[in-house]
Amino acid sequence: MYYAIISEDIEDSLERRIGARPDHLARVEALRDEGRLLVAGPHPAIDSDDPGPAGFSGSLIIAEFESLAAAREWADADPYVAAGVYRQVTVKPFRKVLP
Repeated sequence: MYYAIISEDIEDSLERRIGARPDHLARVEALRDEGRLLVAGPHPAIDSDDPGPAGFSGSLIIAEFESLAAAREWADADPYVAAGVYRQVTVKPFRKVLP
């Protein structure tokens, strides 16, 4: 089943994001390579594809996991969590309808 991992950044998270990004991306790319990733990406803090120094307000990952517990365990181990990028992470079941 798919699960949505909805993360909200702390204020001024950009420097922490930059430092942890390579390890974070490696984990997301592993989901992709395993065929389990539906979509992933950050939420720009402003209405722009490239928010520059405004940074990001959070992230969304929708991926397939064996259970809600497995999705939460994966989310808890995110390098962004360890780096203090996120102030809150919510994990919910997700049912894809379209496309």
